[in-house]
Amino acid sequence: MAHALVLGAGMVGVSTALALQAHGKDVVLVDKSKPGSETSYGNAGAIQAEAVEPYPIPLDMASLLKIVAGSDNAVHYHLNALLPNFGPLFHYFRNSFPARHKVISKQYARLIGQAIDDHADLIQGSRSEALITRNGMRRAHRSQKSLDVVVAQAEYMQREYGVLFRIEDGAALHRAEPELKTSLAGAIHWTDSWSVSDPGGLVKSYAALFAERGGIIVEGDAMTLSKSSSAWTVETSEGRQSVEHAVIALGPWAMEMLPRLGYRNPLFLKRGYHLHFAWPKGKNLTFPQAPMMDVANAVVISATEFGVRICSGAEIARRDAPPDPRQLYRGIEAVKELYELGPAVESTPWVGNRPCMPDMLPMVGKAPGQKNLWFNFGHGHQGFTLGPTTGRLLAEEMIGGLVPQSALAPDGRISRLRK
Repeated sequence: MAHALVLGAGMVGVSTALALQAHGKDVVLVDKSKPGSETSYGNAGAIQAEAVEPYPIPLDMASLLKIVAGSDNAVHYHLNALLPNFGPLFHYFRNSFPARHKVISKQYARLIGQAIDDHADLIQGSRSEALITRNGMRRAHRSQKSLDVVVAQAEYMQREYGVLFRIEDGAALHRAEPELKTSLAGAIHWTDSWSVSDPGGLVKSYAALFAERGGIIVEGDAMTLSKSSSAWTVETSEGRQSVEHAVIALGPWAMEMLPRLGYRNPLFLKRGYHLHFAWPKGKNLTFPQAPMMDVANAVVISATEFGVRICSGAEIARRDAPPDPRQLYRGIEAVKELYELGPAVESTPWVGNRPCMPDMLPMVGKAPGQKNLWFNFGHGHQGFTLGPTTGRLLAEEMIGGLVPQSALAPDGRISRLRK
């Protein structure tokens, strides 16, 4: 019987499986889809060394009114999704106040600070160097006023967390990104972040490394997970798999699994969209040189193997709501002011969900009240960045009893339903 079953083959699940395997354990990785083909495929392709503070809800009245009025492209919400998500959103709002957010950010920054090194080990082991670019990440500003405001914040983040950046004025930004069609005020260039030309492909490479080292990857339905007196079992295409330990690393699907196991669901979801565009015909160019956020329009532009990927901000919607990519299309029109784009590669945008915790920290560690059940989910916007780090931390706790960051532990953060 294998030692552990990891449910979910996104970046978090695959990285967790590799970390357990590195401790000499036999691991079975189970997902209904191929590794890296769901949420981990759809992000902007950045390993974000600069993302040391999780995204808070803005608290100033002007920003809140823009969100309510629908004029802030960073956030779009559906009225019928607010009541079902009221509890998690209210606690997220409370945790956005400066004193609490600062405490959370210190924990979060410790995770982010380990992410590059943890990815580097897996990139080397999986021979994935060709997918990686080390050009940092830019946040571009259209107005000098907007740029001046964030310079002070960037300086604070460098003092507080040691994150490196440079300020680029409009001329320096245009030299770095010569395909820009228009002049911008400038950018904050976070120099330590890495980018990935095929995010799903990197997860697949990590999964191939796991299989190469003897790991088992099978197609199966996580929702069939059950507990007997001595083992956890799940139904797969290869028959029933029985193991000693089970890890829930299902990303947004964790909110469906938790009630089945007797837990209240703590998660809420932020939807995101992307669409690819071909590079202009007749130009043998790849741009941007580093992932770039157009801050005024809350849209991220990155170069991938599929074309120019344009990614939207956050949408609060019911899980069963049909796609509503209005944020993305507004962002695309804004990007067309910056870059010449070829035709869209896909006919419809990709849509996926970011699994968010009200306290902004992923839930990593032993599940309360259950023997040999473990959690690794709730990474919000940074599952792709943090997967190898939280996978390693979970493995250290499971195998060695080490609990290096108790703020991530499920105890006290999730409530059992009364039977």
